[in-house]
Amino acid sequence: MTIHKYYYQTTTLTMKPQLNDTFEYDFSFSWEQVLKYAELSGDTNPVHVTETYGNDSIFGKCIVHGYYSISIFSKVYGTMLYPDGHILISQSAKYVKPVFADEVYTAVFTVTELLLDRNRVRYRNEIINKQTGELKVTGEAILMNKKYYQP
Repeated sequence: MTIHKYYYQTTTLTMKPQLNDTFEYDFSFSWEQVLKYAELSGDTNPVHVTETYGNDSIFGKCIVHGYYSISIFSKVYGTMLYPDGHILISQSAKYVKPVFADEVYTAVFTVTELLLDRNRVRYRNEIINKQTGELKVTGEAILMNKKYYQP
């Protein structure tokens, strides 16, 4: 079953997650947001914030901070995907290709394991460039939710 973002914006979830359920969310990061994240985090590495440096880098332009790019996972888990009572237990990320500002991406969340006896679900998380289909980030998360994740 594939569940898209619009379903969550208009409907309260009452069903339990099933193996291979997916949720997709389209998003982008603006250049201004990247600069604000650099200011807030203190990570002002020029590959993120200095256009001339980014243009001369192996990436050809500035890249979005890794932790900022995966903050989309936190947004979805905290506000859209079973958000009531969600507790993030663990999150991993592998940065396959750089994420750039002002490009549209799709975050894909897939249920890969049900650990309902412990009120937990394992998700595969991916960030995919919406235009090219390139995988940018992959990883997994384990979330606990006593309201939705139970036997």
